[in-house]
Amino acid sequence: MLDNLQILSLVEQAKKGDQKAKEVLLKENSPLIKSLIKRFKDKGIEYQDLYQIGCMGFLKALNNFNIDYNVKFSTYVVPMVIGEIKRFMRDDGAIKVSRVLKTLNLQINKYIEKYFAQFQKNPTIEEIAKHFNVEEQEIILAMDSARMPVSLYSPLDDGDESLLVMDRIEGEEGSFILDNLALKELLSKLDKREQKIILLRFYYDKTQGEIANQLKISQVQVSRLENKILENLRKKLI
Repeated sequence: MLDNLQILSLVEQAKKGDQKAKEVLLKENSPLIKSLIKRFKDKGIEYQDLYQIGCMGFLKALNNFNIDYNVKFSTYVVPMVIGEIKRFMRDDGAIKVSRVLKTLNLQINKYIEKYFAQFQKNPTIEEIAKHFNVEEQEIILAMDSARMPVSLYSPLDDGDESLLVMDRIEGEEGSFILDNLALKELLSKLDKREQKIILLRFYYDKTQGEIANQLKISQVQVSRLENKILENLRKKLI
């Protein structure tokens, strides 16, 4: 069995494209994945299918994991695997994040912003969990809910009905609106920080947390800037 330092080293290698490291991590976490999918065995889905879906959740956890979370990789994997299976089981055509998770995520963002303003750094997952008196896995799931797929007709920002998810995409293949030539011209008129946020977010598929680390600001600030930039661009394109 690998220790935590070995696992973190393998995670770093896997995120850089090392296929062997990814295979070792998957093998190491296979018992965990199998234990998690047992709770869904009576839901009408074949065991092998459940395992494959669980592995997809594991790979998403691997891609999204950040050592700065200061949490064990296996702790991060658990809600990602469960979340992937639950998303698969939903069949209404629009994957909906629970209101509880949305509310908690908003509260977490506010807490992170206040913490960052006071200490000039983001709190760890453990610190956030202690503040809200919930399990670390619930914090991870709530924070990751911001990246869960939603209906095209859902507002981009909670409570703001003026900008929808569908406003970010165009065409039958769902190519990002950033491919629009008119928009590219508008992007060239943004200041350097705004351009960097949009390019990192939509061209390089970076998370808001990763962008926040690069810009030395909080994730909440990135979220607000992103929504403000997109709304301004949309108004100019109408």
